[in-house]
Amino acid sequence: MEERPLIDVERARAQHDAYRQMLVSAGYEVTMVDPDEDYPDCPFIEDTAVVLDGVAVVTRPGASQRRGETGPVKDLLANLLPVVELTDPATLDGGDVLRIGNTVFVGKSRRTNDTGIAQFAEIASGDGLRVVAAPVANLLHLKSAVLGLDNETVLIASDCTDPNVFVGLRLIEKPPGERKASALRLHDGSVVVTANTPVTMGLLSAAGFEVDWFDASEFQKADGGLTCLSLLM
Repeated sequence: MEERPLIDVERARAQHDAYRQMLVSAGYEVTMVDPDEDYPDCPFIEDTAVVLDGVAVVTRPGASQRRGETGPVKDLLANLLPVVELTDPATLDGGDVLRIGNTVFVGKSRRTNDTGIAQFAEIASGDGLRVVAAPVANLLHLKSAVLGLDNETVLIASDCTDPNVFVGLRLIEKPPGERKASALRLHDGSVVVTANTPVTMGLLSAAGFEVDWFDASEFQKADGGLTCLSLLM
């Protein structure tokens, strides 16, 4: 097994603060959830909930040691909209959930099981959304392999999922050597890309996207990306 590189915690904290400032500068109102040193993965808040149009789905993370992260997120979201929780034996990480228009692709991964997909699909159908399961290989989550750039386009690592699942969408293939490239679409349509993936940035710029970069290198060491660190509503 490949040894995971050590994370520089102070640098990670600085990157997290810069991420928050980036969202504020982009016009988002940012609400912070208090950190909990007992849950070192808690910056990856995307895994704890999925916000749909009329309901927030509180997940049941596939890693049992992360399930304590959902309580504070549930309490915060309950002040904003109705909340529904997934139940045992379901497991589902928000990093496996990718919405493109009225279709929600859910990755079947090491962290998300069939029961989790089925429970989520039943909830999503109440919002008029169609759920499509997608296989995940070689990476932790679906959104490590596939990222939405707009309602017609995804950035994809075809060796980590089945590109046929995304038929009808424009597929931009991640370049060799940049399989862990991550991208975050902001509400103005611009796309922020991880700073250490210059070829990907060039591809997206050539495809017509307004592209900026962000250094999330410490979070990438933990298989994280730009979508992981927030719940955008």
